[in-house]
Amino acid sequence: MPSAPNEPRVRIVADTNTLVSGSLWSGNPGRLLDAVKAGKLTLLQTPQLWVEFVEVLNRPKFVVRLQLLGLTSAMLADALRKYVTWSTEARIPHPPELRDPKDLLVLAAAVAARADAIVTGDEDLLSMGSFEGIPILKVRQALEKLGIPAE
Repeated sequence: MPSAPNEPRVRIVADTNTLVSGSLWSGNPGRLLDAVKAGKLTLLQTPQLWVEFVEVLNRPKFVVRLQLLGLTSAMLADALRKYVTWSTEARIPHPPELRDPKDLLVLAAAVAARADAIVTGDEDLLSMGSFEGIPILKVRQALEKLGIPAE
């Protein structure tokens, strides 16, 4: 469902692993971020999710990858930050079906920002199917819904 020029863009919350994968490697997460940069999607984040993203980028296994790309975590985060639409985090109760309490940040961001979808590879989130009417999609599913070829 690609948006026409005057239609609002699809608003997504992408979890940290999706952002890290899309930022450091090619593949479907990279295509998702390319769609954000091309203005086909609005990437929603909260400050709490962003802090998690930057912290994960600073893990030794990702620092090595960043060095191979000639980047630092700060350079990568700064480059992506300009495409982010910021939201506050909603206060939501812990859903009983949520297996990993850390994923509450993603759900709270999506609710607060009134996201059209949550995009993740996290099986704990994917197993929920949706949350408060917001579909939880794999990256491939999100790309297909946007009419973007997936790998």
